[in-house]
Amino acid sequence: MIIGKIVAIDYNKFKVQISAEITGNVINSLGKIYYFGNIGSYLKVNNSIGETLICEVVSIFDEDKLDKNPSFNSNNIRSLILKPIGTKINKSFSLGVGIFPTLYNDVSIVTHEDLEAILKSIEEVELESKVDYADGKHFVHNDIYLGESKNLIQYQMNVNITKLFNIHMAVLGNTGSGKSNTIAHIFQEIYKKTSYSAKGSCVILFDVNGEYKNAFPKTSYSEINIRYLKPNLHQDDKNQYDKFYLPYFLFNLDEWCSFLMASDATQRPFWSKVLDECYRFYSAITENKEHNNIIKTYLFHNIYDFVSNVLKRGLNDTEMINIVNNLAIDFLDILREIKSILGESDYNVIKSAIEELKTNCTVNFGNNDNQVQEFLEKIQKKIYSKEEKEEVENTMNKQFNKNIFYSHKCLIFATKLCLSKEKSIGNNRIGEYTSTLITRLNVFLNDPEFQFMREENCEIKVEEKYIEWLLGSEKERNNLIIIDTSELSRDSLEILTSILCRILFDFRKKQVGSKRRENPIHLILDEAHRYIKKDSSYQFKENIFEKIAREGRKYALYLMISSQRPSELSPVVLSQCSNFIIHRILNERDINYINAILPYLSDDITSKIKLSVPGEAVVFGNCVPMPMHIKIQKANPEPNSQNCIIHEQWFKN
Repeated sequence: MIIGKIVAIDYNKFKVQISAEITGNVINSLGKIYYFGNIGSYLKVNNSIGETLICEVVSIFDEDKLDKNPSFNSNNIRSLILKPIGTKINKSFSLGVGIFPTLYNDVSIVTHEDLEAILKSIEEVELESKVDYADGKHFVHNDIYLGESKNLIQYQMNVNITKLFNIHMAVLGNTGSGKSNTIAHIFQEIYKKTSYSAKGSCVILFDVNGEYKNAFPKTSYSEINIRYLKPNLHQDDKNQYDKFYLPYFLFNLDEWCSFLMASDATQRPFWSKVLDECYRFYSAITENKEHNNIIKTYLFHNIYDFVSNVLKRGLNDTEMINIVNNLAIDFLDILREIKSILGESDYNVIKSAIEELKTNCTVNFGNNDNQVQEFLEKIQKKIYSKEEKEEVENTMNKQFNKNIFYSHKCLIFATKLCLSKEKSIGNNRIGEYTSTLITRLNVFLNDPEFQFMREENCEIKVEEKYIEWLLGSEKERNNLIIIDTSELSRDSLEILTSILCRILFDFRKKQVGSKRRENPIHLILDEAHRYIKKDSSYQFKENIFEKIAREGRKYALYLMISSQRPSELSPVVLSQCSNFIIHRILNERDINYINAILPYLSDDITSKIKLSVPGEAVVFGNCVPMPMHIKIQKANPEPNSQNCIIHEQWFKN
């Protein structure tokens, strides 16, 4: 239906004069009501070659040529300013305008049918018309309902599921603007579909504020597997959550060093040796059950190494016995650490040998008379019989592997053993250089905050078993995994999210061929500014989120980031997002940051972002052909993120 004509054309806007017979801003067309005279509403005009230009109303005013005094009667000449958005050619739509309209071209309303043709590609229309496919697959769910359009009032906005989820996405907005509601509503829409339900999905939601469990009760989604996980469970939590584990033995060297804040020059090489020694010692313990002498031989081998290292330094006998005696004292301390592991018999044998070494640490007029050397030869005979030589060589050649289990209870033993080994080769200041690392290690071993890393699950000894425990099996996949991290400190939150995402990234990278595109994983990063940082304060050496943002799409691993402070987010992560749902943002720094990263963000979109009320958002990117201002549907049930009603809480009987 025609509502007016173009009376002026500029390079980025058109002026439209509304026909005198149209007295209001509402038109009834085929039983549907259209509001054409609102800021943000859509109108259309044809250019000289028959293409349809879709335009947005950006200004409305009354232009009375007969009377200069303000007047508000319906007979005044009303005008609109339109901003061209894109061009519709046949059934396809693209942003931008090539050929402009001419003066006095008719301007018409954009109907629901027009908008549907614009929002849905030809491929989507064809897909909806099909039911069965040759390969036996059956697709019935192509889109989800997002909310009601603010541009075309009463028009329900659906978005294509694949276009929304096959690339990284960002949900941004000030606190209280509706981000949590948007995320909850989107996945409620996905999981409430019962016929051919989303059993192939796998969504991991890092619930930083503990609000999403309320939005996804298991009783409402009988066909979907939902898990509630929480690290460090309290007694009250045990009936509501399963215990979340992040096994320390899956940490790689970089992650350990970042967690312990190890310096690159001294502490990192030292910690690498500690992990190797810890793994050797744990292997010796476990293998000792089958071959009784392995752990004893392993310890004798270390005593032999320590003393040999000192003798090789060419010291005089007085210096030599002082160092060997101190090492013997250190080794007795180490031995007490593992007394319960060794058993009484082995403990006494090794203790007796060390005390014998101490007895041989004497000098007579500055001469030891080869007592220490003779002790060394005696130890050598104990450990270098043919059978025991093979056993100890196998053990000593083992090295740390992040995918194989070792006990954290062995870390202190391994640390002390490595300190003694460094002292035996003359590195006497090693204790001073590694003191901060050892302090942090003690925090890891004793602080209740890190219990979820230390806790051992007897069924999880390798990475593959951990992945299966978290994601489920191929036959029984976990579809929505909500990890409540609301009680973790900032450091623990960063550790949990970073290491878990790295494990999942490594897992997806192992998939080859068509398996890369099967069983996608979506990571919802709530309050992402807390752990997706843009500066050097990031705790880990490698920002795994930037790596996933750059490479994750190839392995069907996708990010959905939610943040109230975009300016604190990594620009790499934000720039790799191709779908945006932006709620109200007032902070100029955040607005400027988004503008700098997304240069196609226009001033009009920015104005809409600033003026949006809670629950409204501007949606743009791959999922929609043009920016849309939408009132997001309210989640039901809502996440536990409502505001406190102060007057109800203050004024009571």
